[in-house]
Amino acid sequence: MDNLQALILGLIQGLTEFLPVSSSGHLTIGKALFGMETGDLSFEVAVHAATVLATILAFRKEIAELLCGLFKFKYNSQTDYIAKIIVSMIPVGIVGVFFKDAVESIFGEGVAVVGIMLALTAALLCISELSMRSAARRNTANDNNEGRSIGFKEAFIIGCAQAIAVLPGLSRSGSTIATGLILGVKKSEVAKFSFLMVIVPILGEAFLDLVGGDFSASSIGAMPLIIGFVAAFISGYAACKWMISIVRKAHLWGFAIYCAIVGSICIISSIL
Repeated sequence: MDNLQALILGLIQGLTEFLPVSSSGHLTIGKALFGMETGDLSFEVAVHAATVLATILAFRKEIAELLCGLFKFKYNSQTDYIAKIIVSMIPVGIVGVFFKDAVESIFGEGVAVVGIMLALTAALLCISELSMRSAARRNTANDNNEGRSIGFKEAFIIGCAQAIAVLPGLSRSGSTIATGLILGVKKSEVAKFSFLMVIVPILGEAFLDLVGGDFSASSIGAMPLIIGFVAAFISGYAACKWMISIVRKAHLWGFAIYCAIVGSICIISSIL
């Protein structure tokens, strides 16, 4: 990987992390277009950590409020929210501990798997859109236009969606937001929860790879990793609030169509 490729891939990561189109899938596609090895995940870990840091910066007020509530050392709305985030992390933690090698091997399978997972993302987004419209009609009839809040059951189910979305091409934000919408959760609330729940798992993975020597053993040089990290952080932060607004307000059909088209191209190209 040269510096220009790292810059382009970093920008791709930053721009696609907050949309339900799978940043990991786009990174795999980008690597394939550049003719690069897809089995080395150090670059993916670095740029994902960069966008998580951009998320922390974008949500700094909300995170500060949660921490202030936590250090009051009593159960309140902030500690309740943190507890739900912890519950949502259980499934992905299990996957990380027991199935990490299996997941990493899937990343080396190329664009065919990405294409299939993008098609699955498209289907999930369509189902959530239909579910959201049905829920909107019921909520209007019941004078409840917003849906319900996230409870511990919803947090765990959304966490299961996040765990499954470790597969390349299956959008994490798309899976978690779509799952929340299918469960009837408020669209604005599930979008915020989706972005906050990923902070600890990704930073934890980056830390473990750092102390475990995976970065030093990487075939990718230090400079491309740094360039990719900075590009992903800057583009991620610049696009964060705009993209979150899209996820909260826009319909998901456009994203579903995009994923279906790109997924089909990936599948066809792997067959030809």
